[in-house]
Amino acid sequence: MDDAFAHVGGVLATGLADVTSDPAALDSRGWWAVVVTYEGKVTCARFDTVRLAPLPVAPWIRVTDWTTSMDEDAYVSGVERIRAAIADGIVYQANLCRILSAPLPRGADLTGLGVRLERGNPAPYAATMRLPGIQLASASPELYLSRDHETVESRPIKGTGRTAEDLLPKDHAENVMIVDLVRNDLGRVAEIGSVTVPELCRIEEHPGLVHLVSTVRARLAPSQGWPELLEATFPPGSITGAPKSTALTLLNELEPVPRGPYCGAIGWVDADSRRGALAVGIRTFWAEDGLLKFGTGAGITWGSDPRREWLETELKAARLLEVAAGEGLVERGPVRP
Repeated sequence: MDDAFAHVGGVLATGLADVTSDPAALDSRGWWAVVVTYEGKVTCARFDTVRLAPLPVAPWIRVTDWTTSMDEDAYVSGVERIRAAIADGIVYQANLCRILSAPLPRGADLTGLGVRLERGNPAPYAATMRLPGIQLASASPELYLSRDHETVESRPIKGTGRTAEDLLPKDHAENVMIVDLVRNDLGRVAEIGSVTVPELCRIEEHPGLVHLVSTVRARLAPSQGWPELLEATFPPGSITGAPKSTALTLLNELEPVPRGPYCGAIGWVDADSRRGALAVGIRTFWAEDGLLKFGTGAGITWGSDPRREWLETELKAARLLEVAAGEGLVERGPVRP
């Protein structure tokens, strides 16, 4: 695939050398672009040429005619189902998501969309990639996992509002629940006693909204590498729920379509320097079957108001869909059921 590339963290990788679904490759050699779908399909692509460079300029054709996998009534019904499950003691929290789709115009290049995202919605873990079977442009604000030798970190996001004043006690409680889940996940592969929480519920500003963000840090135990780290922590706790296993079962019943790269992991690993960073695949567009897709969701707790949670999914999507609609931030087309 001569046109394969990855642009992440200000680094442009070209010259595709190898592709594998085995995450053990991330502990071998070379620089790898990584995409793991929410359903667990792993793509690791090694590139020969890696340099600091801007994302190449490419055309983009406006996309506005969006449909949604769950309309407002269906989403509200799903929230009520989750609240009933919480009342029954099945879960404490679950992240309900929906997938938006629009026809991908002929000639549209997601590289061009990636450029627009960098301008219109800059994000700390932005990535644009063209790999075998994968085209995506992501403006993720959330760190799933970073690794620097044996030190690993996760920075789960829970709690979203237009301003800090919009954040509720429910948002803080949800964040603490997910931090506890992430601590437990990392504890499976960490040295005993090494898991810490340096920051809890810090307010972080992003274009058009604010988030509550916490940091969980640990030191990998001997003989633990990327395969064990992914097995212990994937899918990310912030986009599943607690307890994770029962939340996954419930969400599989409620969500009508697969999430794909949305809510998976997107990023890079430099096996030579034993460093890497994988974002949670939120605020992410991808191409699939002639469609441009985008996911949005909200964390549901007992204190959730169903209509407010629907509006949170709209808030998270609004600015990104405006960027996809064309040059600058313009009115987006309707999202239809």
